[in-house]
Amino acid sequence: MPVLVTGAAGFIGSHVVHLLLEKGFGVRATARNPGQAQFLDAFPKNKGAALEIVRMDLLEMGSVIDAVNGCDIVIHCAAALMVGVRDPQRDVIDPSVLGTTNLCQAIKKAGCVQTIIHTSSVAAIRSTRHKNGHTFSSADWCDDATLESNPYGLAKAEAERVMRAFVRKQPDDKRPRLVTIHPSIVFGPVFQKRHTQGSMAYLKHFTGRMPFVLHTFLNYVDVRDVANAHVSAINTGQNNARYILHKEGVWMQEIGRRLRTFMPNKKWAVICLPKPAAALLAIFHPKLTWRMVRSSLGRHLGYDVGGMEQELEIELRSSEQTLVDSIESLLRLSV
Repeated sequence: MPVLVTGAAGFIGSHVVHLLLEKGFGVRATARNPGQAQFLDAFPKNKGAALEIVRMDLLEMGSVIDAVNGCDIVIHCAAALMVGVRDPQRDVIDPSVLGTTNLCQAIKKAGCVQTIIHTSSVAAIRSTRHKNGHTFSSADWCDDATLESNPYGLAKAEAERVMRAFVRKQPDDKRPRLVTIHPSIVFGPVFQKRHTQGSMAYLKHFTGRMPFVLHTFLNYVDVRDVANAHVSAINTGQNNARYILHKEGVWMQEIGRRLRTFMPNKKWAVICLPKPAAALLAIFHPKLTWRMVRSSLGRHLGYDVGGMEQELEIELRSSEQTLVDSIESLLRLSV
């Protein structure tokens, strides 16, 4: 039976597909627009590997049922980003929550799914309001998010609750094994230019001409490690576990300093923009608001990953490898 990967054309999903094919799995990759997923077919395929690209819209029940049928493993990577969103309910919450509900119903109808790996986010763990410097763990939930205050956190937390409630209600002999993966900000090599529009936009800033950075703290992990965690979780990790995927947290200024050490061929931005100037930038920036900037300036938090690496039997890459490979990938795309 093939492994179903939803959202296969996305940043995380494409890396999951790449690794599955490398390990010889048969993969059924879904995308709302299969044309945007054709680049997956160029991935190397180890012995036994096969790739099928199918159209699936999580809000169209028929397409979800067709995609799930015949699969014993579901890796649910499909996600809606907050980039350029005008209607958070329609564009973020509904695809996440209603989409996951439809996937659950399709899994129940198919009756063949034995394992579900659900891509969530630290947004489902991190509360909207928290003390500066707080450290979150997998025991935490984002319980205070609203459509107005934190639509992304609300979408991620509610979608995970939908998935967990569904699995919990299944009869013992038909209950799938469930593991949820919660990445922090995801960096790493990109396969497509559109993959630079989400979390990679933070590093994309360094490839531009602006000589400054914001006083912003970034918690990140390598996308290849996130993919490895998903594939490894097929056979490892505890049932019903929540795993935070996170390498470290650093200020943007420190990233610039590290890049000057790792890649000394360029004077990477290290000047920290004062708060009044950051406010002015937010006014004129097409994708920033003062509310977004104000909520992050000078604030930091951490994540306790516990025994994630041991339980999933993986080892996270070094920070240097992640940053260098990310920047080189962006430069190759000339973004």
